[in-house]
Amino acid sequence: MIAAQLLAYYFTELKDDQVKKIDKYLYAMRLSDETLIDIMTRFKKEMKNGLSRDFNPTATVKMLPTFVRSIPDGSEKGDFIALDLGGSSFRILRVQVNHEQNQNVHMESEIYDTPENIVHGSGSQVGPPAPHRNKEGLHNAKEILTRLGVEPSDDDCISVQHVCTIVSFRSANLVAATLGAILNRLRDNKGTPRLRTTVGVDGSLYKTHPQFSRRFHKTLRRLVPDSDVRFLLSESGSGKGAAMVTAVAYRLAEQHRQIEETLAHFRLTKDMLLEVKKRMRAEMDMGLRKQTHEKAVVKMLPSFVRSTPDGTEHGDFLALDLGGTNFRVLLVKIRSGKKRTVEMHNKIYAIPIEIMQGTGEELFDHIVSCISDFLDYMGIKGPKMPLGFTFSFPCKQTSLDAGILITWTKGFKATDCVGHDVATLLREAIKRREEFDLDVVAVVNDTVGTMMTCAYEEPTCEVGLIVGTGSNACYMEEMKNVEMLEGNDGRMCINMEWGAFGDNGCLDDIRTIYDRLVDEYSLNAGKQRFEKMISGMYLGEIVRNILIDFTKKGFLFRGQISETLKTRGIFQTKYLSQIESDRLALLQVRAILQQLGLNSTCDDSILVKTVCGVVSKRAAQLCGAGMAAVVDKIRENRGLDHLNVTVGVDGTLYKLHPHFSRIMYQTVKELSPKCNVSFLLSEDGSGKGAALITAVGVRLREETSS
Repeated sequence: MIAAQLLAYYFTELKDDQVKKIDKYLYAMRLSDETLIDIMTRFKKEMKNGLSRDFNPTATVKMLPTFVRSIPDGSEKGDFIALDLGGSSFRILRVQVNHEQNQNVHMESEIYDTPENIVHGSGSQVGPPAPHRNKEGLHNAKEILTRLGVEPSDDDCISVQHVCTIVSFRSANLVAATLGAILNRLRDNKGTPRLRTTVGVDGSLYKTHPQFSRRFHKTLRRLVPDSDVRFLLSESGSGKGAAMVTAVAYRLAEQHRQIEETLAHFRLTKDMLLEVKKRMRAEMDMGLRKQTHEKAVVKMLPSFVRSTPDGTEHGDFLALDLGGTNFRVLLVKIRSGKKRTVEMHNKIYAIPIEIMQGTGEELFDHIVSCISDFLDYMGIKGPKMPLGFTFSFPCKQTSLDAGILITWTKGFKATDCVGHDVATLLREAIKRREEFDLDVVAVVNDTVGTMMTCAYEEPTCEVGLIVGTGSNACYMEEMKNVEMLEGNDGRMCINMEWGAFGDNGCLDDIRTIYDRLVDEYSLNAGKQRFEKMISGMYLGEIVRNILIDFTKKGFLFRGQISETLKTRGIFQTKYLSQIESDRLALLQVRAILQQLGLNSTCDDSILVKTVCGVVSKRAAQLCGAGMAAVVDKIRENRGLDHLNVTVGVDGTLYKLHPHFSRIMYQTVKELSPKCNVSFLLSEDGSGKGAALITAVGVRLREETSS
């Protein structure tokens, strides 16, 4: 049409050298590479606008979703009917797809005319190919012009051919520029420096024009030199293509069904969560009773902390925080009065591996040497100061200032310590040094320290919770219910050690095959089963096992299991927090997966994000169900219709995961409607908390003696 209009105008103008005059008049239709690159940039911007929720209404390139979410992966199979309706006739095709070895497609079709009384309007058939500058092209030009009612000379035919060349050349250039923008976006999406892809192409102009495809390919190579593009002619895109779209949709629907079937085991209903709450309560009661304590899995250990801070605590206290290859010594200055303050100073010391795995005497001598260095550093060596000892290893406390080590963990193997009171081992090492003396007032559990830190700021805090690498909880229990100890008056903080909930099989009906795999290959198989379902040390490993299973089934990573994915512990829980962030686009999810050596598609990223979501949501819900059991027990203990209570909470999973805290809070609210529960982030439970426990211990000791 454009060529015909141009001809009508220029036939009257052309004289002498027609070709040169045509070049002059049609100069604006010759597009430089600079212009084409500008068109690419503009088209890419319009694509972005079309994809944007805000700019789509005014965008010229609409970027309409097709809801085709995947290309064929070779596993499609089946018998499909395709209907190709696109003109005065239509086709019905039977397409048989076989996925055995080399996927082959067998087609049978029948063409039907659409009756004229149904088709409204009129149209004309596409004319013959545009003439080109060769003998055949000139002959075609003469024939076409004669049919149009003109009597062209040879020069006229050459001129017409030249106009057609310029018009088709511009068309090829414009198509190359817009495809170049698409390829650049693809490359950016994949985050690769060089794109390798195949373009399926159809259309009469591309197929029948003698020069179009060559010009188009040549221009595209110049515009996007960092893309290697192969062109593949489509075979019946409207027929076979429709069948393949249907086949892919069937495959994806079946995959979706299997994926949902697997993930359904992680989706807990309210009734299931109420059952978990009920079972946790039963295990708590078993741990508190003298008759059943020995066989109880939730041990409900007395901490001998009998009170939360009341605000009158005052003085300077030392705190020792031992829980890994590094440990801290702290000076905590607590001031009472109208403006209560807590001032902290600390220093971190390393424990060499030869001391971790040497004798107990060497270990505690090293600890005391570091305390001596800290006292010199702070200039406070002299007076006998009270000390709280946060000892983050399994201990059985027999009093506030005595804890017997049950077993070493975290790589420690120091001899002559297991079965001994760690406070006594520390006192003996201080005596051996003969430089200073310390009053070891309290052996502290870090969960209890977390509660005490928050209770100093908020008097209604009577529960402590840690959800980080591991998980545990504590709360203030009535002494009359603690049958393992004498006395019925007052309260005591109970260290639940709730990570072992389920070790007796009471959670087996909600544990999945993936939970069992993680447990089986852990260092403490069969133990801490609840902790393995909710804490940061294990959630990433649960996700990794699901991803391996989905990859084996062909749902992920093109069915290719990378060596990275086979590596235990590689999918750290911090990646769950990053991937589930609402602010993270799929492109960034793919970047995280690439860090793990996993080359993913957008579909892979969506599925990985879904898996992370169901695993972390279950963890938060289970944690909430356990906490609901705790707060309801406190309410029932006190005979209250309604309880207001605060939970002091610490741990990287709670702090850093974008949804964990909200889901856990919502679960507690739903399962314990008679309790108004607030959560308060703890500040240094193992340091400040240890000092506060020591301060409360000193206060109670003074009150008793007076």
